[in-house]
Amino acid sequence: MEKSLGASFLIFCLHLGWVSCQQKVEQSPPTQSVQEGENTTFSCHYSDSASKGLQWFKKHHEKGLISLFYIASEGKQKGRLRSTINRKELLSSLYITDSQPEDSGTYLCAVEPQ
Repeated sequence: MEKSLGASFLIFCLHLGWVSCQQKVEQSPPTQSVQEGENTTFSCHYSDSASKGLQWFKKHHEKGLISLFYIASEGKQKGRLRSTINRKELLSSLYITDSQPEDSGTYLCAVEPQ
């Protein structure tokens, strides 16, 4: 069964007292269609090398945003989901292995400024 997994990206200025948020985030790809059982990857390119960390979310139609990972320096894994961060390339990736129907949805990336 082919399902569409969407990637939308969001920028959060998470610290108090911020004046402006100059962070830029670029998604790739904007949407994906994958067969059940296939692997897929979402990428989040960001512009500020001084950012504290990055967070991946999944948007749930009833529960709102669900936090998947917060990563500052090393990748993390939860079951079939894995995230990595490459601070040199200003890139984070979210990998989903063995895609299942419950993986369908919108995935969001949030960057925490310094």
